[in-house]
Amino acid sequence: MSDVLSAPLVVEFPFTRSLGPVQSAFLTGLRERTVLGVRTEGGTVLVPPVEYDPVTANEIRDLVEVAPTGTVTTWAWNPAPRRDQPLGTPFAWVLVRLDGAATALLHVLDAPGPDAVRTGMRVRIRWAATRTGAITDIACFEPYDGEPDGSEPGPHTGEFTDPVTGIVTPARLDYVHTPGRAQSAYLTALEDHRMVGERCPACRKVYVPPRGACPTCGVATAEQVEVGPRGTVTTFCIVNIKAAHTANLDIEVPYVYAHIALDGADLALHGRIAGIPYDQVRMGLRVEPVWAGAGQGSRHPDHYRPTGEPDADYDTYKELV
Repeated sequence: MSDVLSAPLVVEFPFTRSLGPVQSAFLTGLRERTVLGVRTEGGTVLVPPVEYDPVTANEIRDLVEVAPTGTVTTWAWNPAPRRDQPLGTPFAWVLVRLDGAATALLHVLDAPGPDAVRTGMRVRIRWAATRTGAITDIACFEPYDGEPDGSEPGPHTGEFTDPVTGIVTPARLDYVHTPGRAQSAYLTALEDHRMVGERCPACRKVYVPPRGACPTCGVATAEQVEVGPRGTVTTFCIVNIKAAHTANLDIEVPYVYAHIALDGADLALHGRIAGIPYDQVRMGLRVEPVWAGAGQGSRHPDHYRPTGEPDADYDTYKELV
């Protein structure tokens, strides 16, 4: 038995959001070195601004301009910045209540060390050299000696030339996945172009990929069973939306993803169907794996293609639909 596998994985996608009038004005204002808040029906100034009053739930658009200076209300030191964080050197995460606002804005403070940071310290915005209409237009906060002048925030129309109407936020999760004993054996077998499942000692069903336990009986599984590699399409869908920013899914649409019952298995796995026009894929179609070439992804079938055999009878796979 080979060692249990472990690998770093990344889940990443761009999240696109359209902006309403309040958020559009706020982000466009940052591009113009102007910080806008919104006044609630009760007279409280909120920064960052929101579109609905948190007390009455009514829509609010009473925009006001607040100062680029403020006071740290709380903070936490970050000794090891990660990828794409605002500063490449150690910094403090801070909540800053800008002068004229009643709420605090989360951002970063450029400071030489944690001893230089304290709750109640005065700070000001350091603007980014290039601004695009995003929260990163505030490069960071920096220490500031001035005191608040006590003036009330002035009204602002929220109107700017070429307003920002949408943003793209990259969402990313980096993690290390350890598949465990059963799936490690399955992945190791794939390197030899074999597909291995495990049989439940109680119900005798064979599960691929194996989970180390029977999902029906709840008992541990250990008996390895080689299945396939041929199988039968049980159900399928036609994909009409091209995957964006995903190099290993650069596939022309439309294409077909299907649930495939491998010969000898009691659980269907999913895979892409190719080698046949998408509108000719059907339930009962007999298929076989086409393995990727050497290099990244070589331990998995790239897709499944028709074998040329007659379609399987529905009764042979109906329990797996």
